[in-house]
Amino acid sequence: MADVKLTNVKKVYNNQVEVMRDINLDIKQGEFIVFVGPSGCGKSTLLRMISGLESITDGTLEIDGQLVNDIPPAMRGIAMVFQSYALYPHMSVYDNMAFSLQIAKLSKEDIDTQVRKAADMLQLTEYLDRLPKALSGGQRQRVAIGRAIVRKPKVFLFDEPLSNLDAALRVATRMEIANLKESMPESTMIYVTHDQVEAMTLADRIVLLSAGNIEQVGAPLELYENPRNVFVAKFIGAPAMNILPATLMQAGEGTNIQIHSQQAVWVPVATPKNDEQAAVSFGVRPEDLFVVTEGEYLVEGEVAFIEALGEATLLYIKAFGCEDMVICKLSGTPQYKRGASIKLMTKPEKMHLFNTIGLTYRNRV
Repeated sequence: MADVKLTNVKKVYNNQVEVMRDINLDIKQGEFIVFVGPSGCGKSTLLRMISGLESITDGTLEIDGQLVNDIPPAMRGIAMVFQSYALYPHMSVYDNMAFSLQIAKLSKEDIDTQVRKAADMLQLTEYLDRLPKALSGGQRQRVAIGRAIVRKPKVFLFDEPLSNLDAALRVATRMEIANLKESMPESTMIYVTHDQVEAMTLADRIVLLSAGNIEQVGAPLELYENPRNVFVAKFIGAPAMNILPATLMQAGEGTNIQIHSQQAVWVPVATPKNDEQAAVSFGVRPEDLFVVTEGEYLVEGEVAFIEALGEATLLYIKAFGCEDMVICKLSGTPQYKRGASIKLMTKPEKMHLFNTIGLTYRNRV
């Protein structure tokens, strides 16, 4: 198994359209890395560059310490699992999994041992004699993963492997991929998805991309709790973090801010003193808001819309003086009606503050 290192990697189409910009990333052996981001952010392009299916315009790519920019895909020691399964329809499950080993001219005994070991790991043993058309979507995807496993690659690449499955199968197959990682702790795996639930539940580290740039790299909870900018704050988490315009009333060791037309609130975040009176953005996650009836409050407004989800209730609040709705996520089924007046507060440690260009103020007091 292997490390993967990208240094100043760029991708330019037609000498003018730059789709990946100075990508620098070190992936260690045994890590499960997830590339996530909105459509068109470049996550699949980056995966295809690692695989060799896309050329690298500039920069270097190393796998296991070897420069592989100009090495063909088949020689890079990688195995790729696609969203479309890409199985041979006329071959049995066994033959689909064995095909690459037969091309490599392994003995029948070695092929049989490796195929049956992978089939057992993926709970496919009873399906080895079936054709792909006789399998469910989740079973077909497991065959595609098994075909990758038998090759014993240095790096596994997954390109949105669950996107063609229904909701129930997505959950089941996601659990199987997580179990696969546990059973192969030395394997390096890089996984592309647009689904942040997959990213949060599978990844050792998430690489969040936007418009060809890496916005943040870190453990799932690090991105959730300490987003480095507004984009990360709004992308990670569902519902998205509330971002409200505010003004610094007092800067320094601890900061007073005023959300437009609301009370001034003290935020335990250190800001440069010369930022006083600057326009900033205040962030708070819907699940970190709670209702207050007296004392200090963060936002006051009226209930504009209610989504009762059973285990939780989403209140959409038209905050006085704010254009955007404020979303509050409360547990259970509290009884509120549209038009009701409401005041919301949060704990100081759940407050986020971003400067004029959307970067977080990192220093807390």
